[in-house]
Amino acid sequence: MKQNSFVSSDRGKAHKRHFTAPSHIKRKMMSAPLTRELCGEHGIRAIPIRMDDEATSLGNSGRLMRVYRKKFVVHIDKIIREKSNGSTVHIGIHPSNVAITKLKLDNDRKKIIERKSAGRAKVLGVLKGKHSDSRSRWSPPVLLLCWLFGSNKSILTE
Repeated sequence: MKQNSFVSSDRGKAHKRHFTAPSHIKRKMMSAPLTRELCGEHGIRAIPIRMDDEATSLGNSGRLMRVYRKKFVVHIDKIIREKSNGSTVHIGIHPSNVAITKLKLDNDRKKIIERKSAGRAKVLGVLKGKHSDSRSRWSPPVLLLCWLFGSNKSILTE
């Protein structure tokens, strides 16, 4: 049953809004997951992809050459194919099919990561209040996340 009368359930309208979205909305749609090591390090699972990140897909890893928002694809420098005339072209890959292995960090991106990880920690109940016993702070969802993404507890205790 439809819950919100202001949101359409017409798939044609959803399709149109997806492909005619403005660039700042497409940026958010083109998020890519992080590797387990980066998830444990930064405390987030996905982030909008950008040029000069390093990513892996199809068994190859390399630097992102281009983020093509119009076609919803990214181009990685080592994933290429040869055309029939002998020239080489980059293969477009959807960002959900790549995993970010190294982030290009600047001040703005660091702020985004801090904001997302703080919100994630608050939702999981880590920062509900001060506890005298350090073991009582680790609720089962947080322990599960630490197990999935590595046991880097320093980001969760801050």
